[in-house]
Amino acid sequence: MLVHPNYFGLIIATGFVLLVIAAFKTKELLRKLELPKVQHLTVFPVGWSSGLLLMTALVGLVVTPHPLTSTAAVQLGLADSFISTRTQPQAFRTSVRSEEKSLVDWARTLQVYPEPEAYIGRKVKVQGFVVHLAELPDNFLTITRFVIAHCALDAYPVGLPVQLSQSRKVYPSDTWLEIEGQMITTDLEGKRQLTIQEKSIKLIPAPQNPYEY
Repeated sequence: MLVHPNYFGLIIATGFVLLVIAAFKTKELLRKLELPKVQHLTVFPVGWSSGLLLMTALVGLVVTPHPLTSTAAVQLGLADSFISTRTQPQAFRTSVRSEEKSLVDWARTLQVYPEPEAYIGRKVKVQGFVVHLAELPDNFLTITRFVIAHCALDAYPVGLPVQLSQSRKVYPSDTWLEIEGQMITTDLEGKRQLTIQEKSIKLIPAPQNPYEY
């Protein structure tokens, strides 16, 4: 869950290499135990260092990592990631049905062609978790996903504002939603932004892997 699937093979291969190294080190330690003991000074009592390393490894295997949340999205600058738009829209066509695009697909489309008027009226159906941005009005929330380029350390949030027919307090932060609606444009923070006007909202369980790639 913390690493891009493209690197699974490298990680598995590295794991086997580390196991081989561990086997040689274990054999070396067993041989040292058979030799006469020579007094030496250590920071920790005998066996503590190895025990701490072993305990750390076991914790890493047992504890399930928590996915990044709305707090991380705000800290990483979700508000600043909204795509700046041009003032002169031009014709734009795509062969992909708009309602089949994921949230990340929309973000990538806007990266290539940030013209909000080109998408007005397009149907949309996306899934993500809720982020409440303080700078947006009470009837706006942001539907968000995290994208991993290599691993969770370089994960970054992408999101689109959603105009609601009620207060966003109905949908707490980090709640996972499936939102259907159509695209409109709104002026937020002095910028024209492509916005989802919701027609239906459905609560969904958090996916087993909450990241996109």
